[in-house]
Amino acid sequence: MPDVADRPREQEDGAVTEQADQPARPRRSRARLLLGLAAAVLALDVATKLLVVATLSDREPLRLLGGALYLTEARNTGAAFSFAEGATVVFTLIAVAVVVVIVRSARRLFSTGWAVALALVLGGAVGNLLDRVFRDPGFLRGGVVDFLSLFDPYGRVWPIFNVADSAIVCGGVLGAVLAFRGVEFDGGRSSSRTADATDSAGVGE
Repeated sequence: MPDVADRPREQEDGAVTEQADQPARPRRSRARLLLGLAAAVLALDVATKLLVVATLSDREPLRLLGGALYLTEARNTGAAFSFAEGATVVFTLIAVAVVVVIVRSARRLFSTGWAVALALVLGGAVGNLLDRVFRDPGFLRGGVVDFLSLFDPYGRVWPIFNVADSAIVCGGVLGAVLAFRGVEFDGGRSSSRTADATDSAGVGE
C-alpha cells in the first residue's frame, strides 16, 4: 500500500511533467503596433503642417509658453532640424531607403520597444518624405514645413523643427538605448544568447 504522504508529491510531479510537455506559446509579431503607431505619427505630422500652412503663412510668429515656444512657418530643404540644407535629393533618397528597410523588418519584429522606436522613425520619415515629393520647388526637392521654434521666433537658439523631426529623433534615441541594453528585434537579448552559446559549448566539451 503506497504511503499517503507520497500522493501529493506524485500529483505535483505529474503536474510539473504536464506543464513541461505543454508547447511554448508562439510569440506575437509587433508589425501591427509598428504600422499603427507610424500611421498615427504620420497623421499628426500631416495635420499640423496643413494647419500651419493655412494659418501661419505670411504672419508674425505666434508666441507661446511665455516665449519658450514659438509657432512660425519655415521651409527646410535639408535634413532634420535644418541640417545640411541644399542636399534635398540626397536626404530624400536616404528617407526612401530607411522606409523600405523598416517595412521589410516588420515581419521579424517581436520586441515592443523596437516596434515603438521604428514606428517613430518610420512615421517621421514618411511625413517629411511627402513634403519632399509634393511641395515646391519640385519632385524630390520640396521644402519640408517646419514650425516649432524654441526660445526664439526665428530659430536662432535651436533650429526650427516639426512633429516628424521630433519623432525621428525620439525613435533614434530609443533605438540607441535598446541597442545599448542588448535588446534585439526578436525580443531577445544579445548577452543572454552569448551566455547560452557559451554554456552549450561547455556542455559539449
